[in-house]
Amino acid sequence: MNLISKDFIRNIVPQLNLLNTLGGGVAQAAMRVDKREKGVVVRVAVPSVRPENFHVVLANNVLTVYAEYRHSPEDTVSAPLFSRVLTLPSNLDLSRIDAVFEGQELHVRIPYRNTTDTPREINIKQR
Repeated sequence: MNLISKDFIRNIVPQLNLLNTLGGGVAQAAMRVDKREKGVVVRVAVPSVRPENFHVVLANNVLTVYAEYRHSPEDTVSAPLFSRVLTLPSNLDLSRIDAVFEGQELHVRIPYRNTTDTPREINIKQR
């Protein structure tokens, strides 16, 4: 009897902390989304990961934040440390998104869209 299925292994492997003890550090991602008055701040903390190893990608209202490990900057092979994917709501202004590394955290700041727009009625044309 097989207690661990291949599907279980495939689903758990991305969650494993592959570099838990590499260099004496821990690379366990902690992500938090803070709602602020002017927008949203996505905060990602990964101990012992350098700022240049983080990547933030925005495509079709989907924000992907990930980090990778390279032995040296010239290496063409990298090991994934973590990846988080967020589907962003339509009330955020994605044209003004920015990312800043502060202390030991990556902050992805996304302001809200202009909420002063007043509703307007759309005329219905007849044909």
